[in-house]
Amino acid sequence: MSTPLRIDFVSDVACPWCAVGLAGLERALEELQGTVTTEIHFQPFELNPAMPPEGEDVTEHIGRKYGSTPEQQAANREVIRERGASVGFTFNPAGRGRIWNTFDAHRLIFWAGLQGLEQQHRIKRALLEAYHGLSLNPNEAQVLVDCAVKAGLDAEQARAVVDSEQYAEEVREQEQFFQEHGITSVPSVIVNNQYLIQGGQPAEAFVQALRQIASQAESPESAA
Repeated sequence: MSTPLRIDFVSDVACPWCAVGLAGLERALEELQGTVTTEIHFQPFELNPAMPPEGEDVTEHIGRKYGSTPEQQAANREVIRERGASVGFTFNPAGRGRIWNTFDAHRLIFWAGLQGLEQQHRIKRALLEAYHGLSLNPNEAQVLVDCAVKAGLDAEQARAVVDSEQYAEEVREQEQFFQEHGITSVPSVIVNNQYLIQGGQPAEAFVQALRQIASQAESPESAA
């Protein structure tokens, strides 16, 4: 069996395009099952690292950050909802309401990765669904613990992580590493530490890219 492709999925729970991108990648991996093997590592990126615990109204935040009007934001949300629906991710029609700090969510995702890559994948998906699908606060301790349980992880262990500062240093180190290597927007999907796929791509884009990368990795020239 060929060596699995390593996929580093750099993203933020607060990013709707990250939800679209992950769903597109998941669809692609279903199509590639049996022909391309992968292992996904979820890496942290904070779009709003200085966001206070009380969060901020999403319309005000995006308007100030990008200079967009409420009407433009509504149009953008509709585009994102349609793209999400095309890959099987359902966004809350009422929107997110507020932007929240996501650092604790990243600490929990890091901890989940120590339990196993599948558990990390499940909690990442659960957090995206909680925030973008249900408009829950991903900075709220009970929401984080509930997502851990949904991912098949132990509630008491998850609560201990959330209520502490565990893995804060590790998360900051990972964030700094990817920023220093040129990652300034998310989602950024890095394959085998050398191929970069950016944005909320559709499944077919991931299928084409991963097939090509897997073919190159298996070719005699690549092993020479």
